[in-house]
Amino acid sequence: MRIVTCTSMLSLLSVLLISSVWGQQLYIYPNQGQSAEQQQQDRAACHTWAVQQTGYDPSRAQAAPPPTQGRQGEVVRGGARGAAAGAVGGAIAGDAGKGAAIGAATGALFGGMRRADRHRQEQAAQQQYAAASAQQQASFNRALSACLSGRGYTIQ
Repeated sequence: MRIVTCTSMLSLLSVLLISSVWGQQLYIYPNQGQSAEQQQQDRAACHTWAVQQTGYDPSRAQAAPPPTQGRQGEVVRGGARGAAAGAVGGAIAGDAGKGAAIGAATGALFGGMRRADRHRQEQAAQQQYAAASAQQQASFNRALSACLSGRGYTIQ
C-alpha cells in the first residue's frame, strides 16, 4: 500500500511539474472521456516519451550560457599601452609627450573597439542560445502533442 501511495505521489508531482512547464503553451482536452487519473498518467507517460524522442526536458532548468569572461578596463589598458608605444615613437621623432598623447588616444580607441566586439559576440551567443532553446521547446511540444493525440486527446 505504501509503494502505491509513493508512486501516486511521484506521479502527481511529475504531472504538476510537467503542467507548470508546458501547461501555458498547450491546451489538452480529453476527447474520449478520460478520467482525471487517466489524464495524469497519460501526460506523465507522454512527457517521458517526448523527452526520450527529443533529448530535451523542459521541466529541468536549462542554464543559459555564462557570459564570456572578457577583460575589464580594455579602454584604459589600450590607452596605457598606446601611450607607452607613442612615447617611444615620439621620443624618436623628438616629442615624447605628443607621441604619448596620440598613442594613448589611439590605444583607447582600439581598446573600446575590442570591448564593443566582445559585447556583440556575447549578444550573438545569447540570441543563438535563445533560438536553440525555443527550437527544442517546439520540438518537445510536437512530440508531446503527437503522443497525447495518439491517446485520444485534442491538442491546441
